Amino acid sequence: MKLTRTFICSVILAGFTALSLQAAPVRDKRTGMYVSHYENVLGTSLQIKVKTGSEKQAAAAEAAALHEIERLSHILSGYDAASEFSRWTRTQDRPVAISKELFEVLDLFDQWRNRSNGALDASAQVIGQLWKQAASRQDLPTEAAIQQAVAQVRARHWQLDATAQTATHTSQAPLVLNSFAKSYIIQQASDAAMAVNGVEAVLVNIGGDIVISGDHAETIRVSDPKADAENDAPLNQLLLHNRAVATSGNYRRGENIRGRWYSHIVDPRTGMPAGEVISATVVSPRATDAGALATAMNVLTPAESAALAAGIPGTEYLLVTKDGQQIKSAGWDALTIPEAPAPMVVKPAADQWDENFELLINLELAQLPGFARRPFAAIWITDKDMRTVRTIAVWYNKDRWLHELRAWYSANHDAYTGDAGDMRTISSATRSAGKYSLKWDGKDDKGNYVKPGKYTVNIEVVREHGSYQLMSEEINCAKRPQQVSLPGNTEVAGASLEYRKRTVN
Repeated sequence: MKLTRTFICSVILAGFTALSLQAAPVRDKRTGMYVSHYENVLGTSLQIKVKTGSEKQAAAAEAAALHEIERLSHILSGYDAASEFSRWTRTQDRPVAISKELFEVLDLFDQWRNRSNGALDASAQVIGQLWKQAASRQDLPTEAAIQQAVAQVRARHWQLDATAQTATHTSQAPLVLNSFAKSYIIQQASDAAMAVNGVEAVLVNIGGDIVISGDHAETIRVSDPKADAENDAPLNQLLLHNRAVATSGNYRRGENIRGRWYSHIVDPRTGMPAGEVISATVVSPRATDAGALATAMNVLTPAESAALAAGIPGTEYLLVTKDGQQIKSAGWDALTIPEAPAPMVVKPAADQWDENFELLINLELAQLPGFARRPFAAIWITDKDMRTVRTIAVWYNKDRWLHELRAWYSANHDAYTGDAGDMRTISSATRSAGKYSLKWDGKDDKGNYVKPGKYTVNIEVVREHGSYQLMSEEINCAKRPQQVSLPGNTEVAGASLEYRKRTVN
């Protein structure tokens, strides 16, 4: 059946938006925390929460955190050719005076390379590149190529002199500091925000790795690696205070070769992608420990992971294996809080939606230069009579600006009972900046299954100092799987819809 497409695009708000959509962080009525969301921060998304007495103090704390993230990125980034780290990698066999921050991160790599018996290595990029090249050819790398890559990784890559604070680059292997750089930056950004006068607590979440500091206990949703859409049920919920949490896994990034998925996380000791563990979540007092362990635990055996974690007081973890088994540390359950009671399972009638199917909505926001606030957005489903069946997501901040989502608001604001935007904090494997997935299970806003047939997915986006976009796409949700792609615009780089067999946890 032919799919129809309707786009209402590029209604420029010029000036009106600048006056009406405020840039200040918004206060969550439930927690008293001021909350902001950004995209394109270290290649992913940023959520920052600040507990303080005024919006002005919250904005100052947020600015301090962003400044620290930017400053450290210019030092540690392996993707910025002008960063201090990149400039240092272009030197060879001579001691170079380096910043305190770069020295600390290189020293952390040395420590964890030894602690993990080589499971963590800054040169793992060598092996990652080998498997990317293999994926482009759709052919597995040869054993000889793998062994050559492993030999490169085993070389000594630098020599540190703590007295002179110098580092000598000693190998030819490409180096990336990902395993520590993000965790290190998150901790420093949190410390910078906490230093602002009047700030009581701060939460910094960059791509699913989180630091909670100060007088606040935060509920953290741990993403299920087998069902990781934004609105999927979490694997666990944690209640954490003055802790760091990191999650690493293979379910968002990797390579597909001949129909088989290979993780982007590789074992530097063998040259092979990690595969037995698909997700590791670690809670620890220090962010760099949590980040290092989360990555290493995807590579190590569960027994090796347990031994490694035991050496770091206050550390707990949850592993998920490829067959779905959950392996927990002894103290993990003490950190969890019970889920809300599951609603009563109601089977659909014969003429209703097939419960074995779901509609996946993929959305990629356009990326602006530098750190950019996430735009307001609404995603909802309408029937053939253009009546709302289900509101899937609403991203906004203050209630008084909700009417800027004009199409959704005019049809739905009287019946909407959600909270102010997406205030939840999720720990998950890192996703690319601006990329979100949501699911529709075929139920209406009252929890009842709808009938199969044609439905329209509406995606409305408005950005401060930007444009207004409304995209509407009809898709046939019947027995046969359907896929459709939506072309992008100034606010949405692209979107896709997939009516498919439901993923099974």
